[in-house]
Amino acid sequence: MNAPGTTYSSISPFLTAIKGTCPRCGKGKLFHGFLELAPSCSQCGLDYTPLNAGDGPAVFVSLIGGFIVLGLALWMELTYEPPFWVHILLFFPLTILICGGLLRPLKALLVAMQYKHKAEPGRIAG
Repeated sequence: MNAPGTTYSSISPFLTAIKGTCPRCGKGKLFHGFLELAPSCSQCGLDYTPLNAGDGPAVFVSLIGGFIVLGLALWMELTYEPPFWVHILLFFPLTILICGGLLRPLKALLVAMQYKHKAEPGRIAG
């Protein structure tokens, strides 16, 4: 991931994830577009290609967003019993906002945690 002797940053992964910045220097942009990682940091040159969050962010967003939206929908149904179209009108945009708002910071957090903990692909001892 980094050259031998490279020091790892003490910058908080949570802070860099919220800002969407490089996990090493905290200054360069992590993303090129909404969810696509940049090839490398424009400030310190950290190569982002080995850092891969995979499907982890989508799983966490589904669980967190589903808990919030379905909890609110269930509460609203049991309290007010609105027609079905009201649920669609309220909770479809809320789902898009919550999931869209959480996806980028969670992806950045998982990438920053991979960097901080020096995560590498697993190997079979042979």
